Amino acid sequence: MAKIQISLCVVCLVCSLILNLLLVSNHMHVGGKWELSWSRKAAEEGEAAAAVACSGHGRAYLDGLVVDGSPVCECNSCFEGPDCSQFSPDCIANVDGGDPLFLEPFWMQNAARSAMLVAGWHRMSYAFNNQSLMSQVLENQIRKLHTAVGNAVTQGRFIVFGTGSTQLLNAAVYALSPDNSSAPAKVVASFPFYPVYQLQTDFFRSKDFQFQGDAYLWENNSDSTSNLIEFVTAPNNPDGQLNKAVLHGPYVKAIHDHAYYWPHFTGIPAPADEDVMVFTLSKLTGHAGTRFGWALIKDEAVYQRMSTYVKLNCLGISRDAQLRAYKLLKVVMEGSGREIFEFGHATMKNRWEKLSSALSVSKRFSLQDIAPQYCTFFQTVRAASPAYAWLRCEREEDKDCYRALKKAGIIGREGTLFGTASSYVRLSLIKTQDDFDMLLHQIKKLVAEEDDMHARSTM
Repeated sequence: MAKIQISLCVVCLVCSLILNLLLVSNHMHVGGKWELSWSRKAAEEGEAAAAVACSGHGRAYLDGLVVDGSPVCECNSCFEGPDCSQFSPDCIANVDGGDPLFLEPFWMQNAARSAMLVAGWHRMSYAFNNQSLMSQVLENQIRKLHTAVGNAVTQGRFIVFGTGSTQLLNAAVYALSPDNSSAPAKVVASFPFYPVYQLQTDFFRSKDFQFQGDAYLWENNSDSTSNLIEFVTAPNNPDGQLNKAVLHGPYVKAIHDHAYYWPHFTGIPAPADEDVMVFTLSKLTGHAGTRFGWALIKDEAVYQRMSTYVKLNCLGISRDAQLRAYKLLKVVMEGSGREIFEFGHATMKNRWEKLSSALSVSKRFSLQDIAPQYCTFFQTVRAASPAYAWLRCEREEDKDCYRALKKAGIIGREGTLFGTASSYVRLSLIKTQDDFDMLLHQIKKLVAEEDDMHARSTM
């Protein structure tokens, strides 16, 4: 009798387990699809923020202000009001920064593919399971990306992640500087140059390296034993040129900044194949706020020093940032990247052509020349599509070009910050469509005034 009771208990227990499994299965799978459970509320909050109407001139965010239980619109430049529908007619065109928001429409079109929901328990440890600070699947994705685009050699290269490319630029300077040298390494860049090179180098005030200005000033340096570290920027910020190294020799090392070496901004003539190459997510996908970059490094000793720098500086890169980068790059790689690069190139090409056309009749202003170039990714000769306009004021009375443009309602970035004359100003073409439209409007007004002045002078 006892045996029968035990058998019945076992049967009941098995039946209970099966029933619970069936109930869980029915709860989690409805119509062959996974049903949301713990993630439902977070998904609803995300959808609610995305649904807030901001008239196409702003966006509401989950981490933004909330009024009456609803996220508030954050308006683009020159727009205001609860739904960003009110245009400010006296607004200036602020094209100073480098926020790559020109890709925002692409990600709005691909909201479902790029969406990400992170559990509260996701990657709470300092390190991954193998004690690494870097995601192996993200590293693999980066290697696949470069192979597909054809813009960098990754075979036989080490990879280091950084907080954007900014951190990696100084990590590379540190790694390439000699230990226990009687004189600091001289850090240089060909002018016009990206100001962060000097700002960071000066900020850290290291005894091992100092910024020493224009690389061309050291081209014929008689002291052949000086340790030199050259920043080589291709495409260059601010003028979009594919710079080459100026300095060569046994005591010269180079850091190749390829932040803009993507088909959005330039033709890709060949894969970059240098000793130290730095890239950033911000100019690839537009996600500057994620703060993620990476470096491809040939020499293991340099790789180890850069890794040490990042580890001591911030104990690796945010796991959340790495997860988001991985998700975004998976979307980029769908169709071998053609969708995002075709969108990006078309947008930048259109903006460059409109600005160039507006300034083509001006004798007061000029833009840099960028020749069409064959692109191995698109397999065709492609027109210019730079990230920035490098504008020059041609008249003597406009030698302070920044001030002349500001007076006309345009804020750019002074040429003197890039180590060149005050007659130059950098204008960002990568911000929102509203920013670009306002820039174009103000430029056309300037050119029209120039025509009016010429007409009056000839009467």
